[in-house]
Amino acid sequence: MRTLVKLFGKSPFAPLQTHMDRVAKCIEKLPMIFEAAVSGQEAKVAELSAQICKLEHEADLTKNDIRNHLPKSLFLPIDRSDLLDLLVLQDSLADKAEDIGILLTFRKLEMVDKLGDELLNFANKNIATCLLAQKVIKEMDELLETSFGGLEAAKVKEMVEEIAFREHELDRLQYQLSKKIYDIGDSMSHTSFHLWTTLIKETGALSNFAEKLGDRIRMMLEIK
Repeated sequence: MRTLVKLFGKSPFAPLQTHMDRVAKCIEKLPMIFEAAVSGQEAKVAELSAQICKLEHEADLTKNDIRNHLPKSLFLPIDRSDLLDLLVLQDSLADKAEDIGILLTFRKLEMVDKLGDELLNFANKNIATCLLAQKVIKEMDELLETSFGGLEAAKVKEMVEEIAFREHELDRLQYQLSKKIYDIGDSMSHTSFHLWTTLIKETGALSNFAEKLGDRIRMMLEIK
């Protein structure tokens, strides 16, 4: 706990950034597990899924530590509730990474046509959007130094706009990929069809949470 106190003394956003860094470690495992799933490496999928679960647990411990020890009297440049809201959204990203990792262990992913390449493209773009959200969180100290204004605020708003744009583009990709699955659904087993549609939905949720995180920061900037 002493470490957390030191972090708060250095910056009110440092614990939030520490948590986001641990969330990012979960996210950064996803490209490898998708590659393993598409190439049919079931043992590798199981190994990476276990790693993601372990990293998600470590992120959870940090989240709980922040929640349990965030001083109510701590002076913050933002509302305490806003900081906790950001923490919840960050946690959702780690949870979703864990969900995807576990989902990929249920059954070997049936490859049809060139959907494997399209899935990897879709997944990697969602992952990149999440990592952009991490960069926004890293900018919070700079925002604090500039009183949430000036060029730094404009820079963060631009990053948030980029997250929103990417999420919009990913919605289109998700629709296209889902439609292809439905078009060939009759040639797939019911289990494989369900796995594919669920996986696409869960993967798309990553950029949705990243956008929500960006929107929450945008609201904070507007209030300032």
